[in-house]
Amino acid sequence: MIKFEYPLAFLLIFVFLACLKYCKERSESLIFPHIVLFLKKSKPSILLKLLKFIIILLVVTALASPVIENQIKEEKKEGFAISLVLDASRSMAPPMSLDKFKITKDIVNEFIAKRENDQIGLIIFADFAYVASPLTYDKNILKVILKNTDVGVAGERYTAIYDSLFLASKMLSKSSAKTKIVILLTDGRNNITNIPFSVSIKMLKKYHIKVYTIGIGNEYDFDKRQLIKIASITNGKFFQAKDINSLEKIYKEIDKMEKSKIKSNRYIQKSYYYEYPLFLSALLLLLYIYLINKRGIG
Repeated sequence: MIKFEYPLAFLLIFVFLACLKYCKERSESLIFPHIVLFLKKSKPSILLKLLKFIIILLVVTALASPVIENQIKEEKKEGFAISLVLDASRSMAPPMSLDKFKITKDIVNEFIAKRENDQIGLIIFADFAYVASPLTYDKNILKVILKNTDVGVAGERYTAIYDSLFLASKMLSKSSAKTKIVILLTDGRNNITNIPFSVSIKMLKKYHIKVYTIGIGNEYDFDKRQLIKIASITNGKFFQAKDINSLEKIYKEIDKMEKSKIKSNRYIQKSYYYEYPLFLSALLLLLYIYLINKRGIG
């Protein structure tokens, strides 16, 4: 849409109209007696008057500076790097309990869908820990991997929490994101390890990784004290999910607590078009002068 930088310039049109009526043209002249008898009477040309008005209108339009503005929005997104660490031991599935792993996958899928600007990786652990998906922005691939992951893929009998934290810290250490987060979910206690607890914690602190720990079930099911300690040392937070609803609320709360920052700057790009009416007015002025000279009138 065309706008004018100096719309008040159009007031000059009224000045021109006022001058047509009240300002008389002055010019030098020689007086001869009875000169009127020798001159042909000619009526003022409507074409010339219209042409003069159009020229003035075009000049004033050029002075008003017509522009077209285009708003350009530039977004700078500061996404997070998040490692989702999930317990896939036998206790997470029937017949010993509800199918906690399937429920967890559904809730985690919803969490992933909300984190559009973040890199997310997936680590599965039980007897051992492994990287199911490296950090990626491709949420669809991540969901497919999660869908095809089930209890038993990393063994069934043990819970290698410290190994999974060490693996998560190695994954996040390669990210350039300013904020790095681990969300650890388990319903068991660490009962097998290749990596000492102190080494895992040292790695997490070295790369400034915040850990949110989630214990599923009753307090005797998992090591609450240890999960609280992990969260406290890394400036994270411990959560306990006693049922499906509370687990869903926990992921929603983490999502609200750790929101990606999006800085947006707006720029206005202006395209100037004053030269078009100015050029057209110059052409019409030449035509006006030609017609005046041809008719011999002022």
